[in-house]
Amino acid sequence: MTGWRTRLALGFLVVLAVVTVFFTNRALTHRFTENTRNRAELRLTLYSGNLLSELRQNAIVPQLLARDPTLIAALNSSNYALSTQRLISFVEEIGAASLTLMDRDGRTVAATDRNLLGQNHRSAPYFVDALRAPDTVFTVLEREVGGYRFTYSRRLESGGNVVGVIVAEVDLRKFERAWAGISDAVLVTDSAGTIILATEPRWRGLTENEALVREPAGSAILRAITTTADWSSLPVDAYLQGEAVMRMEGRVAFRGWRMASFTTYSSVREKVNGVLALEIMGFAILLALAFYFLSRKTASRMVFFQAESAELRALNARLQREIAERKRMQETLAVAEQTLAQSSKLAALGEMSAAVSHELNQPLAAMKTYLAGAGLLLRRNRPDEALSSFQRIDDLIERMGAITRQLKSYARKGGDALAPVNMGDALASALAMMEPQLRQRHVKITRVLPEGPVQVMGDRMRIEQVLINLLRNALDAVEANDDPQIDILLSAGETATLTVRDNGHGIENLDTLFEPFYTTKQPGDGIGLGLAISSGIVNDLGGRLTARNAEAGGAVFEMQLPILTNETQAAE
Repeated sequence: MTGWRTRLALGFLVVLAVVTVFFTNRALTHRFTENTRNRAELRLTLYSGNLLSELRQNAIVPQLLARDPTLIAALNSSNYALSTQRLISFVEEIGAASLTLMDRDGRTVAATDRNLLGQNHRSAPYFVDALRAPDTVFTVLEREVGGYRFTYSRRLESGGNVVGVIVAEVDLRKFERAWAGISDAVLVTDSAGTIILATEPRWRGLTENEALVREPAGSAILRAITTTADWSSLPVDAYLQGEAVMRMEGRVAFRGWRMASFTTYSSVREKVNGVLALEIMGFAILLALAFYFLSRKTASRMVFFQAESAELRALNARLQREIAERKRMQETLAVAEQTLAQSSKLAALGEMSAAVSHELNQPLAAMKTYLAGAGLLLRRNRPDEALSSFQRIDDLIERMGAITRQLKSYARKGGDALAPVNMGDALASALAMMEPQLRQRHVKITRVLPEGPVQVMGDRMRIEQVLINLLRNALDAVEANDDPQIDILLSAGETATLTVRDNGHGIENLDTLFEPFYTTKQPGDGIGLGLAISSGIVNDLGGRLTARNAEAGGAVFEMQLPILTNETQAAE
């Protein structure tokens, strides 16, 4: 009877091994296939994002250089002695492939590639289109040596007259080199379906169908595409032959471009076979152990069971001691939690009182200035102008009430209803609030704003509060500077970005900059809550507030908020 049961158990173990290997093969084949597909989709998304980021980064270069007073002055005076060196300094910082400056006749007068100096580009599309268009022009030109050249160009104006054209070339061929070796093949087509970037150089300038025809007949990509249009319907031996290929296609959000990649499944079978080999080895070891233990005598098994029981009893005793120790620790932890909760309440009260003092300091200082001005105007018998100062004081009182309400919202981690806010208007209001301090310290303010409005969804009062804190910190940073200067840059892209840069002493400790009560100011000048509150406001609005030290010295604060497009506003 015992021998029959033993044989039945061994037979069941063999059947279990066969069934396990069969279903493991199916499950792992599907899983690794899906993993390969997901990695291909992720790579395609990453490639598309990198390509689009490079194009957008270089699109702003001609617009900035078209406003450069040095380049415009060189075109007006025909003195280009320092223009090439200036472009070289720009290209190292920007990361463009090359920069070229042409006069209004199309002659190259300055270039990062000195071999181009003196060449005439009067009939080049990027020169002709830039003269005709008021904005930046993107051009794709086929090179004589193969491949394509991608350029952004924009005309330079002086006194309403066109004096030249600036051309920035974008280096997209570096992506071809990066893609090679990771995927089997990657190509990018323009809106007309022509391949403009590809890991296979012979594909450039052709359509995808034409490119695949030119590929050698022995290619795994061509065999897979000609035999099946769906990776899921591949023949059973496709994985074994290494011919399974998946084609992925995605859209690049730039002028109708599209990207396609071809990825092989050659590694799927290897991974599955490796796991199956481990399973078979495991079942073989189990069978060997089963035969080994079945050959042992009953006395040996009893000794083993007795030793195991002793170990279990010892383990049970140790577990009971650990359970008792855990109960004592939980009781101690409960007492500590109650003490910590009381301490947290006291800390919150102290932080809130300090925050109110910090945020009301700026309006109170402005009120003091306006009261002094109003008294002077009254003594000079100018009551109408004094009434204007009193009206500003009334607005500041209203603002103090709003700040108090918002500090309560900040403590509750909540906020009022949001509305579209023009960042340019908010910046102008913040500068008006800071006007007395700026005028008193003689600080040079440089503003670079886009032509159109930059709108975000938020609370204007809270955004102005952040801007005032950033301006006040910049003003304090340049206090000891002989030539204080603050640069303000507002730009609109995927996000609305406002940058405040000063020429002060910079930031000593970036890690603790946004922590509450951290400050480098003298006692009485600040309590270290401005940046902590500002960071919390920006985070509540779905943005990000960052800080860094500029290479030329000084601090740079950058506030990024989700931009409000026409489509988003219509959807809301």
